[in-house]
Amino acid sequence: MNWLHKLPGFQQTPYGFEWRLLRLMPTVCLAGTLLPALMAWAARFFITEGSAAELVRRIQLFDFLMIGLVIFVWTLALTLTIGCVIVWLMKGPAYVADGYEVSHSDHPKV
Repeated sequence: MNWLHKLPGFQQTPYGFEWRLLRLMPTVCLAGTLLPALMAWAARFFITEGSAAELVRRIQLFDFLMIGLVIFVWTLALTLTIGCVIVWLMKGPAYVADGYEVSHSDHPKV
């Protein structure tokens, strides 16, 4: 039994913007991880004023902000990737479902 019957005469839509976005996602994830990490590392050299407890609090707050930024970028990249995969699948070949005989289709119950 052949489960997948391609729709006759269907013209497949060419791939476009979704492929460019999919190819860009690894770069976005890498840059979205490394840049906040470098900023958090650089903050240790640029945040210098205040007492020791104040310095630790400011640096820790900045680290938490950078962690939040990384998680935001990863979530954004994952969401865009899922959307691109859905568009890619929708642009694929069309298939016809087999008909399903319904016993009461000609005479519905009232």
